[in-house]
Amino acid sequence: MPSRDIGRNVLPLEARRLASGFLREFRSQLITAATIAILSQPLVGLWFPARAQGLGPYDRSGAKEMLDSAKDDIKKNYYDAGFHGIDLDAQFKAAEEKLKQATTRDQLMIAVGQTLLDFNDSHTFFLPPARAAKIDYGWTMQMVGDTAYMKAVKPSSDAEAKGLKPGDAILSVDGHKPSRENMWKMYYRYYGLMPARSIHLTLQSPSESQPREVEVMAKIEQGQAVTQLQELFVRYLREEWDLYHDRFYESGNDLMIWQMPTFGISESHVDGIMGRARKFKTLIVDLRGNEGGYQDSLLRLAGYFFDHDVQVAVPKSRKEIKPLIAKTRGGDSFTGQVIVLVDSDSASASELLARVIQLEKRGTIIGDKTAGAVMTAKHYEHQTGVGRILYFGTSVTIADLVMSDGKSLEKVGVTPDELLLITGSDLAAKRDPVLSRAAALGGVKLDPEKAGTLFPVEWRR
Repeated sequence: MPSRDIGRNVLPLEARRLASGFLREFRSQLITAATIAILSQPLVGLWFPARAQGLGPYDRSGAKEMLDSAKDDIKKNYYDAGFHGIDLDAQFKAAEEKLKQATTRDQLMIAVGQTLLDFNDSHTFFLPPARAAKIDYGWTMQMVGDTAYMKAVKPSSDAEAKGLKPGDAILSVDGHKPSRENMWKMYYRYYGLMPARSIHLTLQSPSESQPREVEVMAKIEQGQAVTQLQELFVRYLREEWDLYHDRFYESGNDLMIWQMPTFGISESHVDGIMGRARKFKTLIVDLRGNEGGYQDSLLRLAGYFFDHDVQVAVPKSRKEIKPLIAKTRGGDSFTGQVIVLVDSDSASASELLARVIQLEKRGTIIGDKTAGAVMTAKHYEHQTGVGRILYFGTSVTIADLVMSDGKSLEKVGVTPDELLLITGSDLAAKRDPVLSRAAALGGVKLDPEKAGTLFPVEWRR
């Protein structure tokens, strides 16, 4: 059975996606955003040879079964009856030929993955089988405007030992320049289809006049292969539990800052936080880095900001899907000033919330342009193998979402009312001028240095 999905979750790709089947048992509709945005060039342009592992007796036939399942999912469920002008039979026949020529498992996965990504759709992609090993690169990057920066460096990692620092401009990753269009591809390659033991970076520090070359080793922890989907789900929850939690800052009765990392929360959780927020004059909802969550939670939260029901978006699909309506919370609604912070990693539900507040002129949006990854998709889980079972899946777009202005956010994103970008020097000094500016609009003085200490980067254990 499929699970509904809208948006963009990034990592870990395979665990998050295949776990969605179990999440469906506990939550209604899932609105997480897709890991992947627009495909502008072949995956092989970012792939480099890994240690050759050869092919087992059933690897090629297993990959063929994955490809056939993907074709069937697309044919039955894709929102565009014309498949974006793609000839399905020709498309998947060409992929079969690539499977015949493949000499490694990675090449098999790339052939399947590329076939779906050729649809140039942020929510249609292949969910590869999970790997037994856990990989930790020790650093994260982010687009700010049109520049990629080192966002954080994990303590005691090889990245720290090699001198990587927050604020370093990332000029290239294994020879390829990061951009808003291809950064998803780098994450998909390094965390999903083909993890690497090392990554070659070209960096430019804010304090240095010349770029430098660095080879950063990944930390790889070998684990047991996943033999049941439920085991994958439990592993995923253990990794994510400590990472995705709300954080707050309060200043008297004037200001509450809610650093909200995900919409993957219950409606009762939203109720509890908004009940707490009602006593404040200004609420800042920090959605930077928030890549989506549950549809019901999005609509519940949006309902707190209006004294009337609001249509968030209308799905455009081959099948009839009801509009997304945020029902007002009436007397429990928040009537104070609303400020929403977004960045290039804000996606899916985050983009929908920011845009509906913007369209309804209910608050102020501050920060960087958002990801532009907002479609409705469903995940279809599959398995293959005899004895050793491999779990895989597909994410298939079933609808585009049209806002009240008649436009879609897909590939467009939300442009803030105040476009305010952090700099490499800000990252290096751990300053947060965006949060500082938002606090000032709420009548509270919070200098960028102090703002930068409120919500430090947290790492998976």
